Amino acid sequence: MKRINAILLCTTILLSACKKEEAEEIKGYNMLLMGHSFFKPYADRLEEVASQAGIVNHNQTRIFRGGAQGTADSLWNWTGYQNALIKETLDNGNVDIFGMVSGPLQVNPTDGYIEWIDYALQNNPDIKVFISIGQPDFPNDWEQTAQDNGFSSVQEGYEYYINETIHKTLIDSLRAKFPTTNIFTIPTGKAGVELWQMHQDDLLLDSVPFIGPFESSLFTDTKGHQGKMTAYTGALMWLKGLYNIDLTRNDFETGFNTDLNKVAEDAMNSHDSNYNK
Repeated sequence: MKRINAILLCTTILLSACKKEEAEEIKGYNMLLMGHSFFKPYADRLEEVASQAGIVNHNQTRIFRGGAQGTADSLWNWTGYQNALIKETLDNGNVDIFGMVSGPLQVNPTDGYIEWIDYALQNNPDIKVFISIGQPDFPNDWEQTAQDNGFSSVQEGYEYYINETIHKTLIDSLRAKFPTTNIFTIPTGKAGVELWQMHQDDLLLDSVPFIGPFESSLFTDTKGHQGKMTAYTGALMWLKGLYNIDLTRNDFETGFNTDLNKVAEDAMNSHDSNYNK
């Protein structure tokens, strides 16, 4: 009898654990993501990392235009099919999260952002908005640019850009305009900046060139378009920023020896929590 009771007790514990695991399952968002070539690599890989993390019913619509044409202002004023697709997606409602890219900001920094958020709220009153903050262009020049602007490091200069240019100039203005809407940022450019520093310090566990083919390099050109390592690190940062996944327990295989989950986790943990989701 004692043996039977012990088996029944173990079965009950296992069933309870399964129910708990099911209860903790993360429901996916319906997302609209629009931006340019420094935004697209992260959006393209978000579905993959979200699926691996066990997120169910994650859905996303991606709209892409190259260069400055992919900014909020340009997409708002564009008369092509991308503008129509964005509006059609928002008109259908049920969009949980609307992602846009930062900069280059206009003379009036909120141009385009205000118009898109206004439009989105008409049929998606509970929508959340995030701005992906990109990295600086031309990584070969990062150190010199930082010095020329009076910063002691590339990281200090990038933090200044995040906090003074994007947060105080853009995000605070948008929050004042839309006080009941959750507007937050993901500092995705830290993926490139942190991996650049690790490359400089010979801390990467992979032999990757600074610039080269997408599959095996940090960047694919001198402007700084992301190689696979940088793209996956940024996508993992999105996973953390959007779903609050603990990346230290995430076992997504990036194909690199360097622990990109940890790089992404550390980058997100250094972000000002006032601007998290």
